[in-house]
Amino acid sequence: MAETSSASRHVTYCGVCTLPPEYCEYGGTTTKCQKWLEKSHPDLYTAIWSPEALSAATASLSLEAQERAAKDAKKKAAKAEAAEQKQAEKLSNSVVTIKRIERNKRKYVTSVSGLEAFGLELKKVSKDFGKKFATGSSVTKTPSGGEEIVVQGDVSEEIEEFILEKYKDVPEDNIELVEDKKKKGATAG
Repeated sequence: MAETSSASRHVTYCGVCTLPPEYCEYGGTTTKCQKWLEKSHPDLYTAIWSPEALSAATASLSLEAQERAAKDAKKKAAKAEAAEQKQAEKLSNSVVTIKRIERNKRKYVTSVSGLEAFGLELKKVSKDFGKKFATGSSVTKTPSGGEEIVVQGDVSEEIEEFILEKYKDVPEDNIELVEDKKKKGATAG
């Protein structure tokens, strides 16, 4: 009977794209991955991305294939950078709207929309709001097809502070407080 080796293999995964560093170039965030790898694992970085390692990897290719590989790499890097810029622009244009809505007489609900643009999971954020403000909080669909978080009670200012404190990805300039007097179906008087 043959004995099987039980030695485990340690694999490092990229902190940006979660792929092993050898495959980061296929993930679309190559430049960010390279920066992360250089900072976190300099030894791996030199083994994969140093000029010597890159020339050794392309040495077996024909001259024509090397040129094509270099051209493809440039194109891929440019595409990745354009995608990163587009994402950054999208984030800077995204607005989180915190709206205080009057239900009837002195009852209010606070709706928060636009958080998904910052990569936040609405169900999780809703749960955090419910715990923080000791109130009911849920994710609901909007008529326009998006989703928003509805929190019972008038907690609009507190929600703004909580978002800025807990979710650092959301810039203060991108948060907008709005007040709605009447909701559909509410009668004045």
